[in-house]
Amino acid sequence: MIRTQSTKNSSSKEPQTRHIRGPWRWPKKIILYTLFSLVVNHLATRESFPGSEQYRFPIEGFLYSMALCILIGTIAELNFNYYKKKYFATKVEVVTISRFMLTTLGYVTLLYVPLSIVVDSIVGGETAFYYLLIGLLITLLLSFILIGLAYAQDIYYLYKHSIKDAEITIESGVKTTKITYENIACFYSENKVVYTVQNDGSTLSTNFTLNELEEKINDQLFFRANRQMIIHKEAVGQVEKIQNGKLRVRLKLPVGKHIIDPITISRYKRQAFINWFQ
Repeated sequence: MIRTQSTKNSSSKEPQTRHIRGPWRWPKKIILYTLFSLVVNHLATRESFPGSEQYRFPIEGFLYSMALCILIGTIAELNFNYYKKKYFATKVEVVTISRFMLTTLGYVTLLYVPLSIVVDSIVGGETAFYYLLIGLLITLLLSFILIGLAYAQDIYYLYKHSIKDAEITIESGVKTTKITYENIACFYSENKVVYTVQNDGSTLSTNFTLNELEEKINDQLFFRANRQMIIHKEAVGQVEKIQNGKLRVRLKLPVGKHIIDPITISRYKRQAFINWFQ
């Protein structure tokens, strides 16, 4: 039997992701928010700029920006946890990262506008729409920088985990073997049995179907070439254009005795393969 190990469907990978879930994660972000607020407030006005003869510590601005940073950080954390559970645990790519950032900034916008109006009414001000818009744009810009600094390392670790550290456990008879994704060349089906081929050419049988595997493994690394094979990107040795818009793919090592080599990619899957491979 073959089992995938991931943060999405297994608790056994918890030790490998403790660096982004440990007790020091929030304290580190609080330190980041504090330093960010200090830098922003000390660059905001001439009076608060270090070295100025009229320098005074911007206590009001610092406290306000700290509260805003914590609020934005809470919104980002909730959204990050959602994306980590639904997307990042198995796949980290530019599209999902961009969606995470845009949705987080969207939530900040939805909260900023009514909050600014309420605060303005409490202090008795009448801020014009123009200044409200300028404040929102500045807040979004600073939020973008802050969120990028706060979650760059987390996203990198999730990416590394989904690409390099993720592994599958294969049980074949009395033997149990753990194999990382980067050591797998492909999966292929023969006589209704699915086999795992490692980069050294060794083969292990599994109890999964290719359809079940396709749902579990990382599709940034693996591609369902046809009904018989799922191939790893690094195992592809040569790609050739052939008739009728099809592609001919040769792997770096021979796979099985009866599997058709080279592999043919249909014209319907051609563009998807090119996008994946490039």
